[in-house]
Amino acid sequence: MSVSQTTFHDALLDPNRTVPDGLQDAQANAAGRRFSVYRNNVAVSLTEAMHQAFPVITKLLGTQNMDGLAGIFLRQHPPSSPLMMFYGAEFPAFLEGMQQLSHLGYLADVARLELALRQAYHAADSQSIDAEALSIPPEDLMRAKLTLAPAMRMLRSNWPIHAIWLFNTEDDAPKPEAGAQDVLITRPEYDPAPHPLPLGGAAWITRIQDGVTIGEAFEATVAETPEFDLGTTLALLLQGGAITSVTIERLDT
Repeated sequence: MSVSQTTFHDALLDPNRTVPDGLQDAQANAAGRRFSVYRNNVAVSLTEAMHQAFPVITKLLGTQNMDGLAGIFLRQHPPSSPLMMFYGAEFPAFLEGMQQLSHLGYLADVARLELALRQAYHAADSQSIDAEALSIPPEDLMRAKLTLAPAMRMLRSNWPIHAIWLFNTEDDAPKPEAGAQDVLITRPEYDPAPHPLPLGGAAWITRIQDGVTIGEAFEATVAETPEFDLGTTLALLLQGGAITSVTIERLDT
Protein backbone atom coordinates (compact mmCIF):
# COMPACT_ATOMS: atom_id res chain seq x y z
CA MET A 1 0.00 0.00 0.00
CA SER A 2 1.47 3.37 -1.03
CA VAL A 3 1.50 6.42 1.21
CA SER A 4 0.26 9.71 -0.20
CA GLN A 5 2.54 12.71 -0.13
CA THR A 6 0.03 14.65 1.96
CA THR A 7 -0.24 11.89 4.56
CA PHE A 8 3.55 11.59 4.76
CA HIS A 9 3.99 15.36 5.01
CA ASP A 10 1.36 15.76 7.75
CA ALA A 11 2.78 12.91 9.81
CA LEU A 12 6.33 14.20 9.39
CA LEU A 13 5.48 17.60 10.86
CA ASP A 14 3.17 16.50 13.66
CA PRO A 15 4.64 14.23 16.37
CA ASN A 16 1.13 13.40 17.60
CA ARG A 17 0.25 11.63 14.36
CA THR A 18 0.90 7.93 13.96
CA VAL A 19 3.37 6.60 11.43
CA PRO A 20 1.54 6.29 8.10
CA ASP A 21 0.29 2.77 7.36
CA GLY A 22 2.22 1.05 4.62
CA LEU A 23 5.42 3.07 5.06
CA GLN A 24 8.42 0.79 4.64
CA ASP A 25 12.19 1.06 4.79
CA ALA A 26 14.64 -0.13 2.14
CA GLN A 27 14.32 -3.71 3.39
CA ALA A 28 10.53 -3.63 3.05
CA ASN A 29 10.13 -3.59 6.82
CA ALA A 30 7.69 -1.32 8.63
CA ALA A 31 9.46 2.02 9.00
CA GLY A 32 7.93 2.98 12.34
CA ARG A 33 11.03 3.61 14.43
CA ARG A 34 13.10 4.98 11.57
CA PHE A 35 10.31 7.34 10.60
CA SER A 36 10.10 8.59 14.20
CA VAL A 37 13.85 9.26 14.25
CA TYR A 38 13.64 11.06 10.91
CA ARG A 39 10.67 13.13 12.10
CA ASN A 40 12.53 14.11 15.24
CA ASN A 41 15.62 15.11 13.25
CA VAL A 42 13.53 17.32 10.98
CA ALA A 43 11.89 19.04 13.96
CA VAL A 44 15.24 19.55 15.72
CA SER A 45 16.84 21.00 12.58
CA LEU A 46 14.00 23.44 11.96
CA THR A 47 13.89 24.46 15.62
CA GLU A 48 17.61 25.19 15.53
CA ALA A 49 17.08 27.21 12.35
CA MET A 50 14.55 29.36 14.21
CA HIS A 51 16.99 29.92 17.09
CA GLN A 52 19.63 31.08 14.64
CA ALA A 53 17.23 33.27 12.66
CA PHE A 54 15.68 34.95 15.72
CA PRO A 55 18.31 35.04 18.49
CA VAL A 56 16.87 38.11 20.21
CA ILE A 57 13.38 36.61 20.30
CA THR A 58 14.92 33.45 21.73
CA LYS A 59 16.67 35.48 24.42
CA LEU A 60 13.53 37.46 25.26
CA LEU A 61 11.33 34.35 25.57
CA GLY A 62 13.86 31.79 26.78
CA THR A 63 15.11 28.71 24.95
CA GLN A 64 12.39 26.36 26.20
CA ASN A 65 9.56 28.70 25.23
CA MET A 66 11.14 29.27 21.83
CA ASP A 67 11.36 25.51 21.32
CA GLY A 68 7.63 25.20 21.97
CA LEU A 69 6.77 28.09 19.66
CA ALA A 70 9.00 26.67 16.92
CA GLY A 71 7.08 23.38 17.09
CA ILE A 72 3.71 25.12 16.76
CA PHE A 73 5.06 27.34 13.98
CA LEU A 74 6.42 24.34 12.08
CA ARG A 75 3.00 22.69 11.92
CA GLN A 76 1.28 25.91 10.82
CA HIS A 77 4.00 27.11 8.45
CA PRO A 78 6.07 24.22 7.09
CA PRO A 79 9.07 25.13 4.90
CA SER A 80 8.09 26.15 1.39
CA SER A 81 11.69 26.11 0.11
CA PRO A 82 14.68 23.81 0.66
CA LEU A 83 16.73 26.97 1.38
CA MET A 84 16.71 27.70 5.11
CA MET A 85 17.39 31.40 4.42
CA PHE A 86 13.67 31.70 3.59
CA TYR A 87 12.32 29.78 6.58
CA GLY A 88 10.56 31.84 9.23
CA ALA A 89 9.25 34.64 7.02
CA GLU A 90 5.78 34.25 8.58
CA PHE A 91 7.11 34.23 12.16
CA PRO A 92 6.46 37.93 12.99
CA ALA A 93 2.81 37.64 12.00
CA PHE A 94 2.63 34.31 13.84
CA LEU A 95 3.84 36.00 17.05
CA GLU A 96 1.36 38.82 16.54
CA GLY A 97 -1.46 36.30 16.42
CA MET A 98 -0.45 34.44 19.61
CA GLN A 99 -2.96 35.48 22.27
CA GLN A 100 -0.66 34.19 25.02
CA LEU A 101 1.98 36.75 23.98
CA SER A 102 -0.34 39.73 23.56
CA HIS A 103 1.18 41.40 26.64
CA LEU A 104 4.52 41.52 24.80
CA GLY A 105 3.37 43.75 21.99
CA TYR A 106 6.88 44.53 20.78
CA LEU A 107 7.78 40.90 19.97
CA ALA A 108 6.42 40.87 16.42
CA ASP A 109 8.28 44.04 15.41
CA VAL A 110 11.53 42.82 16.97
CA ALA A 111 11.09 39.62 14.93
CA ARG A 112 10.52 41.78 11.83
CA LEU A 113 13.81 43.54 12.56
CA GLU A 114 15.65 40.23 12.84
CA LEU A 115 13.99 38.97 9.67
CA ALA A 116 14.94 42.16 7.81
CA LEU A 117 18.57 41.77 8.92
CA ARG A 118 18.60 38.26 7.46
CA GLN A 119 16.96 39.41 4.23
CA ALA A 120 19.49 42.23 3.91
CA TYR A 121 22.34 39.75 4.38
CA HIS A 122 21.10 37.61 1.49
CA ALA A 123 20.11 40.51 -0.80
CA ALA A 124 21.86 41.14 -4.11
CA ASP A 125 25.19 42.97 -4.12
CA SER A 126 25.42 46.51 -5.47
CA GLN A 127 28.00 49.24 -5.96
CA SER A 128 27.51 52.28 -3.75
CA ILE A 129 28.38 55.83 -4.76
CA ASP A 130 31.21 57.85 -3.24
CA ALA A 131 30.20 60.59 -0.81
CA GLU A 132 31.66 63.14 -3.27
CA ALA A 133 28.81 62.37 -5.65
CA LEU A 134 26.55 64.44 -3.40
CA SER A 135 29.06 67.29 -3.08
CA ILE A 136 27.12 69.37 -5.57
CA PRO A 137 25.42 72.78 -5.44
CA PRO A 138 22.34 72.78 -3.18
CA GLU A 139 19.98 73.52 -6.05
CA ASP A 140 21.27 70.46 -7.94
CA LEU A 141 21.05 68.32 -4.81
CA MET A 142 17.40 69.22 -4.35
CA ARG A 143 16.68 68.15 -7.95
CA ALA A 144 18.48 64.83 -7.54
CA LYS A 145 16.84 61.42 -7.46
CA LEU A 146 18.49 58.52 -5.64
CA THR A 147 18.56 54.79 -6.30
CA LEU A 148 18.87 52.74 -3.13
CA ALA A 149 20.67 49.42 -2.65
CA PRO A 150 18.75 46.11 -2.77
CA ALA A 151 20.15 45.25 0.67
CA MET A 152 18.65 48.31 2.33
CA ARG A 153 15.68 47.67 4.59
CA MET A 154 13.53 49.97 6.69
CA LEU A 155 11.05 49.33 9.48
CA ARG A 156 8.64 51.57 11.32
CA SER A 157 7.39 50.58 14.75
CA ASN A 158 5.41 51.93 17.67
CA TRP A 159 7.98 50.23 19.91
CA PRO A 160 11.67 51.00 20.60
CA ILE A 161 12.74 48.00 18.50
CA HIS A 162 16.31 49.15 17.84
CA ALA A 163 16.89 49.81 21.53
CA ILE A 164 15.43 46.40 22.43
CA TRP A 165 17.57 44.68 19.80
CA LEU A 166 20.70 46.52 20.96
CA PHE A 167 20.04 45.83 24.66
CA ASN A 168 19.86 42.11 23.91
CA THR A 169 22.92 41.95 21.64
CA GLU A 170 25.47 44.25 23.31
CA ASP A 171 26.56 44.01 26.94
CA ASP A 172 26.86 47.74 27.66
CA ALA A 173 23.79 48.91 25.76
CA PRO A 174 21.38 51.19 27.65
CA LYS A 175 18.02 49.92 28.80
CA PRO A 176 15.28 50.65 26.22
CA GLU A 177 12.98 53.57 26.85
CA ALA A 178 9.35 53.59 25.76
CA GLY A 179 8.59 55.19 22.43
CA ALA A 180 8.21 54.59 18.72
CA GLN A 181 11.33 53.92 16.66
CA ASP A 182 12.05 53.70 12.95
CA VAL A 183 15.05 51.66 11.85
CA LEU A 184 17.25 51.72 8.77
CA ILE A 185 19.23 48.59 7.86
CA THR A 186 22.25 48.99 5.61
CA ARG A 187 24.96 46.58 4.50
CA PRO A 188 28.17 48.57 4.00
CA GLU A 189 30.36 45.46 3.89
CA TYR A 190 29.13 41.91 4.44
CA ASP A 191 27.12 42.20 7.63
CA PRO A 192 23.88 44.22 7.84
CA ALA A 193 23.66 46.87 10.56
CA PRO A 194 20.54 48.53 11.99
CA HIS A 195 20.44 52.25 12.79
CA PRO A 196 17.69 54.30 14.45
CA LEU A 197 16.35 56.96 12.08
CA PRO A 198 15.70 60.57 13.06
CA LEU A 199 12.12 61.80 13.13
CA GLY A 200 10.77 61.94 9.60
CA GLY A 201 13.63 59.87 8.21
CA ALA A 202 11.49 56.87 7.32
CA ALA A 203 8.88 59.03 5.57
CA TRP A 204 11.59 60.81 3.56
CA ILE A 205 13.22 57.52 2.49
CA THR A 206 9.84 56.10 1.50
CA ARG A 207 9.29 59.07 -0.79
CA ILE A 208 12.76 58.64 -2.29
CA GLN A 209 11.89 55.00 -2.98
CA ASP A 210 8.74 56.22 -4.74
CA GLY A 211 10.94 58.11 -7.19
CA VAL A 212 10.59 61.75 -6.16
CA THR A 213 13.51 64.17 -5.89
CA ILE A 214 15.40 64.91 -2.69
CA GLY A 215 13.82 68.37 -2.59
CA GLU A 216 10.26 67.15 -3.15
CA ALA A 217 10.68 64.48 -0.49
CA PHE A 218 12.19 67.04 1.87
CA GLU A 219 9.35 69.54 1.45
CA ALA A 220 6.66 66.91 1.98
CA THR A 221 8.43 65.47 5.02
CA VAL A 222 9.09 68.82 6.69
CA ALA A 223 5.41 69.69 6.25
CA GLU A 224 4.62 66.64 8.40
CA THR A 225 7.69 66.69 10.66
CA PRO A 226 9.23 70.19 10.94
CA GLU A 227 12.20 68.86 12.94
CA PHE A 228 13.26 66.42 10.19
CA ASP A 229 17.06 66.32 9.78
CA LEU A 230 17.93 65.67 6.14
CA GLY A 231 21.68 65.74 6.73
CA THR A 232 21.61 62.95 9.33
CA THR A 233 19.39 60.76 7.16
CA LEU A 234 21.56 61.24 4.06
CA ALA A 235 24.68 60.52 6.12
CA LEU A 236 23.24 57.21 7.35
CA LEU A 237 22.50 56.16 3.77
CA LEU A 238 25.94 57.20 2.52
CA GLN A 239 27.88 55.63 5.37
CA GLY A 240 25.90 52.43 4.95
CA GLY A 241 26.57 52.20 1.23
CA ALA A 242 22.84 52.36 0.59
CA ILE A 243 22.88 54.83 -2.33
CA THR A 244 23.82 53.31 -5.67
CA SER A 245 23.16 56.18 -8.09
CA VAL A 246 22.35 59.89 -8.25
CA THR A 247 20.40 61.36 -11.15
CA ILE A 248 19.89 65.12 -11.41
CA GLU A 249 16.71 66.15 -13.15
CA ARG A 250 17.19 68.64 -15.98
CA LEU A 251 15.43 71.96 -15.75
CA ASP A 252 12.89 72.63 -18.49
CA THR A 253 14.18 75.26 -20.91
